[in-house]
Formats: sequence, C-alpha cells, structure tokens
Amino acid sequence: MKSGTNVKKLVITALFIALSFVGANIKVFGTIAFDSLPGFLAALILGPAYGAAIGFLGHICTALTSGFPLSIPLHIVIALAMAVTMLGFGHTYKALQSRAPVAVQFVLAGAVGIALNGPFSLAASMAALSLMAGKEAAMGLLALFPALVLASGANTIIALILFKPLDAVWNKIK
Repeated sequence: MKSGTNVKKLVITALFIALSFVGANIKVFGTIAFDSLPGFLAALILGPAYGAAIGFLGHICTALTSGFPLSIPLHIVIALAMAVTMLGFGHTYKALQSRAPVAVQFVLAGAVGIALNGPFSLAASMAALSLMAGKEAAMGLLALFPALVLASGANTIIALILFKPLDAVWNKIK
C-alpha cells in the first residue's frame, strides 16, 4: 500500500471518529445514540477492523457525553461489544460480497449488525452488570431492549443506504 493511501485512510478514519462523536450527541434514549453509524460505514468502506476501532471509540464518546451513567467498566464492555458488532457486520458483508446479490448482502449483514448491536450487546452488558452489581440490577437493563434494537436498526440501515454512494467517492480518492 502506498503511503499516500495510508494517509488518506488515516484521515478518513479520523473523520469517521469525529462523526461518531457528533452521532454520540444525537441521543435516542439515555446513552443510546447514533454513534455506531460511522462504525458501520467504516466496516463496509475501510474494512471490519477499522469499523471495530471506530465503533469502540464511538461508544466511548457517547458514554462520555452522557457522564458514564452505568459506570466506566460497564461502558468499556459495551464498547467492546460494539467492536465485535462491527467485526461481525463487516466480515459478513465481505464474505457475501462476491457470492450473493447486493440485496442479500445488505439484508444478511444488516441482520447480523442489528443482532450483534442489539441483543448481543445487551446480553454482554447484562452479564457484566450482574457481576458488578447483581442479577437484579442487570435485569433492569432489559428495559433498554426496544430502544436499543430500534437504534441499532436505524444506525445499520442508514449506513447501508449511505454505503454505495460513499464507497464510490472513497474508490475515487484512494
């Protein structure tokens, strides 16, 4: 890879991180926000590892702007779950890229993204909170499930809609 390409990728990565911070300020419910949208986009455009890093940092930005209401350790677990989400989402898309029509790629990658960002992330959070504060406290997180799945769907679907036009721009500049 040419060094010019590395600099461009670094700049685009920084832009996605900045967009995560902006999205962190668009809250759906408490700490649930549009911070993962740039991570989903980066997983598609730059690759799953970049998406994972941006997803991790995006959640940290959201937790920071909310004052870490569920504790710093729990938000680190959630950020790690976001990284896993972007890895799963990005790898699913990449695996299907040459094997399935675009609609199938989007539906399956989107389903993986929503499942990992919603139920998987919630389960990881509940497990961590159960260890830190007990089962009853962890069960309280279930109240977030509808908002979390809704926000996960919105972040994923918007990323998939924006992907093709932004990927075309990225391919012109890389």
